[in-house]
Amino acid sequence: MSAFKDCTQISPQCPLEATTYGYYPNLAGNTILCVVFGLCLILQVAFSIRGRTWTWMVCLSCGCLFEVLGYIGRLLMHQNPWDDSANRLQIVTLIIGPSFTAAGIDLTLKHLVLHFGPDASPLPAYLYTWLFIGVDIVSILIQAAGGGLAASGKTNTKLLDAGNKIIIAGIAVQVAQLAALGLMSIYYAVNVRRLGYFNKITASKRLRFFMCMVTIAYVAVLTRCIYRYVVRSFVALAYCYSIPEMASGWGKGLQRNETEFLVLDGGMVALANVALTVAHPTFCFPRMAGRVRRELERSKEAGHESP
Repeated sequence: MSAFKDCTQISPQCPLEATTYGYYPNLAGNTILCVVFGLCLILQVAFSIRGRTWTWMVCLSCGCLFEVLGYIGRLLMHQNPWDDSANRLQIVTLIIGPSFTAAGIDLTLKHLVLHFGPDASPLPAYLYTWLFIGVDIVSILIQAAGGGLAASGKTNTKLLDAGNKIIIAGIAVQVAQLAALGLMSIYYAVNVRRLGYFNKITASKRLRFFMCMVTIAYVAVLTRCIYRYVVRSFVALAYCYSIPEMASGWGKGLQRNETEFLVLDGGMVALANVALTVAHPTFCFPRMAGRVRRELERSKEAGHESP
């Protein structure tokens, strides 16, 4: 790699095959994803301001913003695959962006527990946010550190390998967190059904649609994580879809298969964000809004005070 440390443009001395990806990022595919995330960003901000879902807005908007920046970086690399700044931009942002989307998914369990009944939950509702969001923050910090290290090691194999290992550790934390969230959600759903709390009164059509979209987003984010980061030797044990480029080093393996990247990475994250935008809690689950929560609390207090 040291032979190409001074490369800034494609030339006979700096061939396309020697770049990180070995291809010109597809203009149409990356543009579509950039536009999709941009629209989701605008709609998330607008809907969240209307419903005052501030924490939700921070999580989903940051996730979409990072994705937009990442695909801008890839579009710049379409013009020049040796663009080091664009490469660094897309590496870091596309690594940590989905973690913010996952954090938005984490928020929903607490509010669903409060809605259907805290007594069906093994944990107090507030702990879900602290527990799962806390682990998400740790995952984001680890992945950001690894992404920064890898992005700075353009021609330094040791830095690339170190960054790669840190990224894998960060995403392992995220996969474990998502798995725990899924198991906890299933356990709670079974209890709610068993206790008869899930009915036409407690589960409106809009709320059911919201839960369906959150489930789709959850599966999409988990699929993306498994695709991108699980090592080939772990495939038989983890039963994952395919082998991530991260496990075999930068510039190797599936990192050079853009079609699979656009479908199983960008496509999955886009699907998650679209699902969480069309089923925005402002319209489908207003209880997540701060204003609605305060009104519910006041009504409960008034009910206790009335004779």
